[in-house]
Amino acid sequence: MSAPDLLLSSPAPAPAPAHVAILDDEPDITQLLAGYLGSHGFRTTQLHTGRALMDLMVADTPDLVLLDLGLPGEDGFVIARQLREHWRCGLVIVTGRGDAVDKVVGLEVGADDYVTKPFDLRELVARAKAVLRRLAPVPAPPPAQSLVVDASAHPLLHFEGWTVDVPARRVTGPDGEEAALTTGEFDLLHIFLLHPGRVLSRDFLLEQTRGRESGPFDRTIDVQVGRLRRKLGADSGEGQWIKSVRGAGYLFAPRVTSTRSI
Repeated sequence: MSAPDLLLSSPAPAPAPAHVAILDDEPDITQLLAGYLGSHGFRTTQLHTGRALMDLMVADTPDLVLLDLGLPGEDGFVIARQLREHWRCGLVIVTGRGDAVDKVVGLEVGADDYVTKPFDLRELVARAKAVLRRLAPVPAPPPAQSLVVDASAHPLLHFEGWTVDVPARRVTGPDGEEAALTTGEFDLLHIFLLHPGRVLSRDFLLEQTRGRESGPFDRTIDVQVGRLRRKLGADSGEGQWIKSVRGAGYLFAPRVTSTRSI
């Protein structure tokens, strides 16, 4: 077999394992999670302080952070907010705080999911995988297909001067600036854009955006709708695009059109 044949028949390199940072002040918990996640193909880093996490974010940014809120002398919500302001990664809060207010605040600062202790390890892995799937970029088509497929493979959705590139998970405003949406916010907006002018129940929105792997918590959709209204409606009347329908759910009012990008 010739050298070119050898090159053509070489298998594609295996994808790198997802990197998960585990921040908890209890070493027993980080070791338990690291061992279990490692057995499911994840690369893990165990951390015990917010400062250590910030250093890791600069040196070796993880794909997903499992964050405990109850860190001695540190505010877990502040750490979560810093992650959302400076890095694009998955964020799952894993904590002993089961109060509904804490759950709502965790979602408001941008967490993709919220898991309370004690938790089932299999469920936690399922939730982690669900977040990573929502974050995963859509692979580009092979070069040989690009001239044939690309023109119809990248749908763009438009409303009120905004453009949503679905495969790239990019939302651009009328001023050309990209909106900083979390994975959950983007998923929710996408569902609204697919069903404009229809009343969608909270249960339907939870099922479509979070799936059966994630159990619904009180006010999850309400919190995300509030964040979308602030991020998308600041210049055109907050709350006018996503309308509350009492006792039924939410309705996305603007007209939505679609085009294709090359």
